[in-house]
Amino acid sequence: MQDSMRIGVIGGGGWLGKALANAILNKGVVRHEALALSYRHKRPAGFPNVYCTQDNQELAERSDVIIVSVRPADWPSLSVEAQGKLVISVMAGIRLHQLAAHHQTSRVVRALPNAAVEVGRSYTPWIASGGMDEADRNVARRIFRACGVEDEVNGESDIDYLTGLSGSGPAFPALFGAAMMKDAVHHGLSTDIARRAVNTVLIGAGALLEHRDDCPNNIVNSFLDYRGTTAAAIEAMRAFGLEATVSEGLSAAFRKSVSMGDAS
Repeated sequence: MQDSMRIGVIGGGGWLGKALANAILNKGVVRHEALALSYRHKRPAGFPNVYCTQDNQELAERSDVIIVSVRPADWPSLSVEAQGKLVISVMAGIRLHQLAAHHQTSRVVRALPNAAVEVGRSYTPWIASGGMDEADRNVARRIFRACGVEDEVNGESDIDYLTGLSGSGPAFPALFGAAMMKDAVHHGLSTDIARRAVNTVLIGAGALLEHRDDCPNNIVNSFLDYRGTTAAAIEAMRAFGLEATVSEGLSAAFRKSVSMGDAS
């Protein structure tokens, strides 16, 4: 693909757009000279030999694949005609039929990478429109695999649910970590020690899950079986409604994703 495919990122000046651009460059999906980025205000730094423009339609015309990475609230005013080209949206909430009509193409992918794109560890669920063939799907897979792990899912409802579970996902361990750090400082630890302890726990937990490639519940049960301090903590958190709280949070994200599409 890197020998001929031209890719453009609308919103290439934003955090996610730049992270996607870096990922596909670093993995050799596209050559620097075949990548284009559009931006609103400040030209993206750190992209030598990459074409940058403030004209989104110009980017679309020079690209074979157009990645749309703008805030969903800004998308309705984005006037870009794809003219039948492959369009990949990484915006929450916007439906396939809306993308196809708005950008005048039947070849559309709706995807939702997460913040871990920045380190090549995103989980990206995606779904293709009926106008996509296997060659288009292979292009999408290669782009998303440059960012981490990908899955083609069965329906847009799956994307709406995964908007919370995986799209927002990196925020949840960080939220849990922030709560642990607050408690550690409350118990007298210095901020620096609390931060290092919490960050190392979160990083180590991720590495352990990756190493074992196991169901998280199996790891939880192994600690419960030991009947030690960790089991006491888990049981107390569950008694105070941890699992119900997580379920309600994911439901709120699902409802928000659906409402964003309805409002566009």
